[in-house]
Amino acid sequence: MENRKAEIIEDRKEFVCYNSKNNENKLKCDQNSVSGAVSQRACVYCGARVVLNPITDAFHLIHGPIGCAAYTWDLRGSLSSGSELFRNSFSTDLSETDVIFGGERKLKDSLDEIVEKFHPKVIFVYATCIVGVIGDDIDAVCKMAEKKYSIRVIPVKSPGFSGNKSMGYRAACDAIIKLIGEKKSKKKVNGINYLGDFNLAGEVWVVENYLKRIGIDIVSKLTGDGKYDEIIKAPEAKLNIVQCAGSMGYLAKKMESLYDIPFIKTSFVGLEDTENSLLQIANIMGNEETIQKAEDFIRQEEEKIQPELDYYRRRLTGKKAAIYVGGGYKAISLIKQFRDLGIETIMVGTQTGKPEDYDIIEKITNEGTVILDDANPYELEKFMVEKGADILVGGVKERPLAYKLGVAFCDHNHERKHILGGFQGAINFAKEIDLTVNSPVWNYV
Repeated sequence: MENRKAEIIEDRKEFVCYNSKNNENKLKCDQNSVSGAVSQRACVYCGARVVLNPITDAFHLIHGPIGCAAYTWDLRGSLSSGSELFRNSFSTDLSETDVIFGGERKLKDSLDEIVEKFHPKVIFVYATCIVGVIGDDIDAVCKMAEKKYSIRVIPVKSPGFSGNKSMGYRAACDAIIKLIGEKKSKKKVNGINYLGDFNLAGEVWVVENYLKRIGIDIVSKLTGDGKYDEIIKAPEAKLNIVQCAGSMGYLAKKMESLYDIPFIKTSFVGLEDTENSLLQIANIMGNEETIQKAEDFIRQEEEKIQPELDYYRRRLTGKKAAIYVGGGYKAISLIKQFRDLGIETIMVGTQTGKPEDYDIIEKITNEGTVILDDANPYELEKFMVEKGADILVGGVKERPLAYKLGVAFCDHNHERKHILGGFQGAINFAKEIDLTVNSPVWNYV
């Protein structure tokens, strides 16, 4: 084992470990990426953009070179019940001349054109790396535009080199607070805010339907299918539920401090976490009738899907899974979901996991499971081969790596177009895992 560990880059050793229940050394995490390790993470700007982009009626203007806008164009498979404006990627397209003489004039002209042509309710202006270098005062330009046009123009401080992807999440959350304002609401309604779901394949609507079935309303969605008029009402809610704690845990804490809205971490990935989340919300928000509705609803949905799930369990029991996703809470849910299907998780890593996430991962995985933070392709390849993974669950960057190694792959990140959350999502997930793991193509590799 010591020889295997020695192959890891020296500066990365503290970010990689084999699970040992008696090991008191904690995995290092939530740090900037190690230079030269070719991290699978994205930059600060990308982190901010993925959080804010699903606000459907907002105008997203990238102040920087055209490549930054192209990099994040329609980067989430978020769906909208209204405007499709958010699908576009708009840029000030800074060139060499702008770098020398400054890009503030170009930003001002771009804002004038946007308001004249599109009349949006809110504009987010993203600062990229080059803007951080040349020092454009986007705060001042945004403030002038707000005053001139009487609309919200929110600067997003996200130069890519200023930290890691988690810093981008924080920049986005700060922008949301700036949009909502810091005043408490005198009016409170019996509803919740849904934080940290980005409506991939319409999953926000699935959860919204579940909650309506048990008598609970959503005040605002942050940010999947989010709309300006809903978001500014967020302080009226009585509870925040957080699906992706990695991206929205910071916002939930800020809202608790500013608006006195408590929050709970939830997950609608996998049967176990979906059921626990519904019961937890019902207990906090409702009465005996609400709790009974939740229990009845869960029982009905379980009865519908159990026969099909049992079929897939028989076909998948004994397989080995590797997981590499963005946030720690999703990784935890996936470990439980694989366990329910009879699949052992032999490697698990995240891009933005926190110490508390890794503590839970350590408890729910077996001895010897490889745990990584902010991995690079070499590490993923090394441990998948070493542990004999049958499938890798990750994002689009990990797909070629899996196929190169002859390992099945399941996309659980931004680009997917099918529901993997909730009760139906549990079936879809099991079906996809079966189709790819048990595909006859592996007989020819």
